[in-house]
Amino acid sequence: MAEVRSSAFRTDLLQGRAALVTGGGTGICRGIAHALAAHGADVAITSRRADHLEGTARELEAMGVKAVAIAADVRDPAAVDGAIKAAVDRFGRLDIVVNGAAGNFVCAAEDLSPNGFGTVVDIDLKGTFNVSKAAFPHLKARGGVILNISATLHYLGTASQIHVSAAKAGVDAVTRTLAVEWGRHGIRVNGIAPGPIDGTEGVKRLLEGDKRERSRRLNPLGRLGTTDDVADAALFLCSDAATFINGVTLVVDGGQWLASYRVSGEPAALEDREVLS
Repeated sequence: MAEVRSSAFRTDLLQGRAALVTGGGTGICRGIAHALAAHGADVAITSRRADHLEGTARELEAMGVKAVAIAADVRDPAAVDGAIKAAVDRFGRLDIVVNGAAGNFVCAAEDLSPNGFGTVVDIDLKGTFNVSKAAFPHLKARGGVILNISATLHYLGTASQIHVSAAKAGVDAVTRTLAVEWGRHGIRVNGIAPGPIDGTEGVKRLLEGDKRERSRRLNPLGRLGTTDDVADAALFLCSDAATFINGVTLVVDGGQWLASYRVSGEPAALEDREVLS
């Protein structure tokens, strides 16, 4: 059954548009796929595994739009080309691409294998490039939007996350470079860097035990983010309200990374600080 959510945006915000969301069967990108469909866009979702997709595709169709689930590995350029073609064949056009397919796990740098490092770079960074390049001819036809899902992990340095930090720093560079190169074709390229998003696999892995509560207390807004917070930012950046925004990675974390600092290698909460006068 399709989820019902209130929205600050008109329900026809993206009427007549067609989108492809990689990693769209689960987590943050599932939320973005729902938001795009709820505001009128036809949506194709991809993942390496079909079982991550079929249920979400049915939910999207229940919103009254066209939807298609396409199993494809973003590391494989041929599979990506096939996914893009399948989406265009289904919808007749492609206007929005959300690069959200990602891999991550917790591992200290000294214990990380070259294969483990390379796998995350292949999925997050190379996958973003592969999908963007394959989508380019279709987006160029009438202009469009690429939205890359990044992170804030590399802003200050996050222990046990060197692999994804390096990959997401590369994604940010891809966002800026493609914005410059493809802007003349009417293609805007932006990003979103979410902070900790409640209920996602990332929070479950990275914020075990009391770390989740500490993260909540650290946030200036006093809470973790939600998938709706990220989805609303995605709707804005994909809509005509953002037609002159290009090359920006929008941080959606309640100001958390600005408030973060390290004491003995651990994040400290704002209320734990000693005020010296």
